[in-house]
Parts: sequence; C-alpha cells; structure tokens
Amino acid sequence: MGERYDLVVIGSGPGGYVGAIRAAQLGKKVTIVERDRLGGVCLNWGCIPTKALLRNAEILSLLRRAEEFGFSFDNLRVDFSVAVKRSERAAWKLSKGVEYLMKKNKVTVVLGEARLAGKGQILVTKDGKETELQAERVLLATGSRPREIPGVAVDGKRVITSTEAVSLPQVPRSLLIIGAGAVGVEFADIYGTYGSEVTVIEMLPRLVPVEDAEVSSLLEKIFAKRGMKIWTNTTVEGVAVKGEQVHLQLSREGKQKEVAGDVALVAVGRVPNVESLGLDGLGVKRDRGGFIEVSDQCETSVPGIYAIGDVVGGPLLAHKAMAEGIAAVETMAGIKTKRPDPSKIPNCTYCSPQVASVGLTEEQAKEMGRQVKVGRFSFQASGKAVALGDTEGFVKVVADAEYGEILGLHIIGPEATEMIAEATMARTLEATLEDLHNSVHAHPTLSETVAEACLAALGRVIHM
Repeated sequence: MGERYDLVVIGSGPGGYVGAIRAAQLGKKVTIVERDRLGGVCLNWGCIPTKALLRNAEILSLLRRAEEFGFSFDNLRVDFSVAVKRSERAAWKLSKGVEYLMKKNKVTVVLGEARLAGKGQILVTKDGKETELQAERVLLATGSRPREIPGVAVDGKRVITSTEAVSLPQVPRSLLIIGAGAVGVEFADIYGTYGSEVTVIEMLPRLVPVEDAEVSSLLEKIFAKRGMKIWTNTTVEGVAVKGEQVHLQLSREGKQKEVAGDVALVAVGRVPNVESLGLDGLGVKRDRGGFIEVSDQCETSVPGIYAIGDVVGGPLLAHKAMAEGIAAVETMAGIKTKRPDPSKIPNCTYCSPQVASVGLTEEQAKEMGRQVKVGRFSFQASGKAVALGDTEGFVKVVADAEYGEILGLHIIGPEATEMIAEATMARTLEATLEDLHNSVHAHPTLSETVAEACLAALGRVIHM
C-alpha cells in the first residue's frame, strides 16, 4: 500500500499547483502528480511563451515607428530564433519557480502518468515503474490539449497546433490560421508582425466571436489594414500537404475556394485530458464533450473526487482554474465557498490591440430581455493614449437601464488586459455606473476611459 495523503492533485498547471499550495496552507499533507513539466501547458507551452513572443512583436512594431518618436537607424535586423529562445527562458524560469513553491509549501512532487485505480487509490507510472498513492481526496487538474479537425493530420511541421507555434524554427512566408479565437488572433499578430502573409479563417461570422460585436468588427478592420486576409463564415472542407505547401479547401456561402500557405495552424478550441485517468471505472460523469461534470463546489459525481480548470469545461482560462482550485480545496477544508461565477471571470486576448471583457455583451443582455444603457469612450480622446501614440480602440460599458448595475464591460485598445481588473471588481461588487465613475481615476491614465464610458452611458460624458 502506498503512502497516504490528505490530498493528491493530478496535474500541475495553474489550477493544480495553486490548489496544492492552498491545501498545504490549510495544514493538509499534499502531493502533486505531473507527467511532464511543472506549470503545465499554460506556463510551458501556452500563456507564458506566447506573451513573451507577443512582447517581441510589440517592440518590433514600435521600432518600425521609430521616426515618429525621433529615432532613426539603418539596417534593422530581426532574428525570430532569439524571440523563441527568450520565450523558452521565461517558461523555464517560471517552471523552476513552481518547483520552488512546491518545496516551500512542503508539497511532494511525483512525476509520472496518474490513473485512478479505486476509491482513494492512485497509480503513477514512470519509465515502466508503478507507484501507488493513497488519498483521502483527489483533485483532477489535468487540463486540455488543442482540438484537431477530423480528417486533418497534424504533422507538427506543415500542419501545426499552438504547441508547435510557440517554437517554429523560422517565420513562415505564409501562414493559414484556422480559427479566430484568442489563440488564432494572437498568433496572427505575432507572425504577421514578423512578416508572414497571414490568412485567418473562421467558421463563425466574426473574429474573437465570444467578444462584443463592435470589438470584433474593429479588430477585423485593424487586422485587414495590416494586410491580413480575413475569411469569416468560412468552413474548412479539406487539408492537403503538397510538397512544401499546405492547401485548404474552403466553403463560404456555397462557394468553394482553395488557399495555400507554407504552414497551417489549427486553432479551433481544446479538448479535455481525461482518457488515461480511469474515470469510467469509478463512475465519474462527463458531458457530451468529454468534460467532467462537477457541482458548485467542484466535486464530481463520485464523493471525494474533485475536478477544476479546463477539464471541467469553459471558460478555458488559467485564472478560472486558479480560482476553482482554491474553491475546491477550501470546500474540502469545510470553508463555505463555491466555483467562480462565469459572468465575473474576465476574458483576455493579448494581440495588438489587446482585447478584454467581463460580463454580458450588449447582444447577450438584450437576448436575456434586459433593458440596457450603453456607453462608449474612444482612446482617441484619452490624453494618456495620445501621449503613448496608441489610440486605436474604445471602452464600452453595458449597464442595467433602471438601476445602473454594470452588466458587462468591453475594451479593445492599449493595456486592455490590465485595465479589465477594475471592471471585474465592479462586477464582483455589483457596482453601478455611478459607483465606478465616482471612484476618482488618476490623470492621465488609460483607466480614465472606463470612468468616461460610464459617464457616456449616463449621458454626461466630459472629454468626448
């Protein structure tokens, strides 16, 4: 019989390692099982390396505008391999940071592939050897992987997913991106800035389809202005690698079209990592998409087994996984808590311009029968944005017409992903338009645009 723990966490991504730390803080004996690298996909092959690459793209864009700021130089040279190495160093550093946090909090780390073999029994396989762990409770945090298109073979060279996209050896001359969600548009920004001819294909009517329609429309215009080809309402009917190129057969409004490129990136969502966990043998229920079903306290259909993060379904976001990890562990400790409300979880897309939102879009609010007030404020009227030379975009607030409660806030523009924290707090506190604009905002700051958007909704905008 293996060593017994109060909690065994399977998966060391953001949700898993945060849950493990919180359990240790509560005095629990904890072990965490990881089959690859501490930090999971987000830290090693997702969130962190892509943000490092996006930072490189941002700097490159600024260098190309150098004369606007009074700088001039000749023979600008760009080495994409250095950008990739920098992103890998950032991921490595943070993975080592998670390793340190495990040691600091006395969380035992076991490397290998975990499988639930019975109630409170976990078998971990590594290099052909099997280790048994016993647990009072189990927390499943195994995350997700890129979804593949049926019939489309991912070879990692000509047809790739986000896993390969963070470490391509060179910038492709042309890049076809299938899917215009956060992943798709972020890589469109990176590789477009580095010189790829980018074509974005989306089966839904607009880019970043989970966002407000006005935000999507502006992002599409900006991407098109940068020379990207945008194909919305378009489905991929077939993919074929012919020599050095990938050919996509597309269908749009009944018309067929073929496009070719050096590389095709499949960015059509993600699927949960559940196949090797042994869930069926224990009766852990899953939905039709394969995601684990859980209660408001993150407990599965089997008492004592909890699940969090991507493996339980959307939104598939690292910060959502972290919040669920804490909620699950505190529930185990008898602390009254529950999963975060999805309407109070921010969405962030780190392309340029950045996109961020929380709560309902205008369309969603109206579909729910809500009477709304809507306010908008352009970054063109922001003193700080003008000073930065970054004025594309706007802030849009959607509020209840009678009470002024903020139902949703949507930003496209500079530092949108940082600014959204204020709106998230407003949603958590059920703040109103008056509450938000009455909170004095420092001048000059980008966040002033949030207060001005609230004033616009009230019909009292000052600076526009």
